Amino acid sequence: MYGPGVAVCARPALEPTEPTHRHRDTRDVLSARPIAVAADTPVICSAGGTDPALLGVLRDGGLPVGTDLRTFRGELEFAARVTEAISDGLLISAEYPQPTALCPDARAVKSAQLVGYLNNKASISTFVDPRFQARRSVVPRAELAEAAPAEKSWVLKAATNDAHGASLDVYLHLAGEPIVLPAFTDLLGEVVIEEYLHILRNWGIQLYVGADGTARLLAVTEQRVDAVGVYAGGRFGLVTPPPADLLAECVAVAQRAADVGYRGFCSLDCAQTYDGQLAMLDLNFRITSGSIPLLALRSIRPDALDRPAESVKMVGAAPLAELIAALRPELAAGGLLVVGGHDTTHTDNPVRQSTLHLLVFGDDPDDVTIRRGALEAKIGH
Repeated sequence: MYGPGVAVCARPALEPTEPTHRHRDTRDVLSARPIAVAADTPVICSAGGTDPALLGVLRDGGLPVGTDLRTFRGELEFAARVTEAISDGLLISAEYPQPTALCPDARAVKSAQLVGYLNNKASISTFVDPRFQARRSVVPRAELAEAAPAEKSWVLKAATNDAHGASLDVYLHLAGEPIVLPAFTDLLGEVVIEEYLHILRNWGIQLYVGADGTARLLAVTEQRVDAVGVYAGGRFGLVTPPPADLLAECVAVAQRAADVGYRGFCSLDCAQTYDGQLAMLDLNFRITSGSIPLLALRSIRPDALDRPAESVKMVGAAPLAELIAALRPELAAGGLLVVGGHDTTHTDNPVRQSTLHLLVFGDDPDDVTIRRGALEAKIGH
């Protein structure tokens, strides 16, 4: 993907104004996502993603598990691993902007400014054809109350090059509900207010830009969302295809980013509303929760890429080894693949939490959905 001599760093940076514990578990989990499919690519990752039981079940599944895992337990060790990788002569592929004092642009596959700009929720208008832009406006913090009334539905997004994604910089408001503004509104000078769409179909268009600078389509996925519109997992394989003009625009958007220096994976969130409107909602220029399951299937079951599959995240307080042990019957039965995970007990995070990323696949879409639901009921999510 990136070529030799590159280390992947998929951990969002700690913003200067944030306390060290804020979103700590999410940031560590994101850093560990590439482990299952890294092969010989060095990965700077949380030690929570290298739990022996987890690595064992990944290998049992036949995945090309990373062989050069550069682990950290906390903030100081994270910075040390990045510094060491640079000292080893590696370029850093940072999926989220890192401070240039830690990772100078000269040692990065893509600059921090470019990664930040591409993922800034206010930048979509510069990359996407107006035909496919949802109605949105950039609003100064002082005007937020007037622009986002309680009696209307709207979506609030962080407008900053430091935005780290992972649903942490998006807030959905339903008409008539109390407004509880997220913390990022206290930190930023401006935010994005976007229309609340009544969505019929919700796609994640998965693409990548290789070392040759050409944007290519990896796959089309559909996104499952919960009752308030928060991402809950993906559907792979037998999905309803988006219109050809929307798909062509997605490839064009990725190529525009490639032409200004981007290299790596991206997922473009698109939707079709009940009244037929087509809209590109978010540009996610980074490894995403849709990238890893697809790469996993391509590695061990390329025949399953055209068959139904669903991803799901499981979270619990028990040690990761116990969650994996509870899944042994389902793993033995087949049609279930562990594609990642994290256990905070291997870090200096005092919060005890384990996370598992799973992919359920098979021949019958209804059976896949039923088995995914049974897993959620069994372990919790």
